[in-house]
Amino acid sequence: MPEERLNEPHAIIVMGVSGCGKSSVGEKLAAALQLAFIEGDALHPAANVEKMSKGVPLTDEDRMPWLDRIGEDIRASLEKSEGIIVSCSALKRIYRDRLRAAAGGNLFFVYLEGSKALLTKRMGERKGHFMPVSLLESQLATLEVPTGEQGVVAVDIDDTIDGIAATALRALASLGVMG
Repeated sequence: MPEERLNEPHAIIVMGVSGCGKSSVGEKLAAALQLAFIEGDALHPAANVEKMSKGVPLTDEDRMPWLDRIGEDIRASLEKSEGIIVSCSALKRIYRDRLRAAAGGNLFFVYLEGSKALLTKRMGERKGHFMPVSLLESQLATLEVPTGEQGVVAVDIDDTIDGIAATALRALASLGVMG
């Protein structure tokens, strides 16, 4: 990230597989950094939600319009000189690169990682979410861990939401992200 860009507004995507805490952590980060928060799942087309509700994994073709919508919202926020935080699985490198291109600005990722057992437990405890536990396996198979990608911090989810958010804030600060 060029030094002159660090004082510009940032967009942060909280990413990972279903059940990792993207929404909860994203909301905490947004509150701490005084930024707007967008729940990425709310931007899915109805057809995507219907597929996932039936336990059918999304394809790349299903995801692209959704990723484009997220990218448009990020770009619009940055063009207004406003930072933003978005929850989005961003499972593959091509998805993250598409979001980086669409954002056209300071985009960082907080990758929430955890064991399959912990993720399964958390998904099983959720109430009223359209994503069934049965899709965790396909998400884990799709996930391309963002190791080595610029602007990505990894945070272990084996902690409280407050603890995870605090760790994420410290990691983002180490990259020069100030909100």
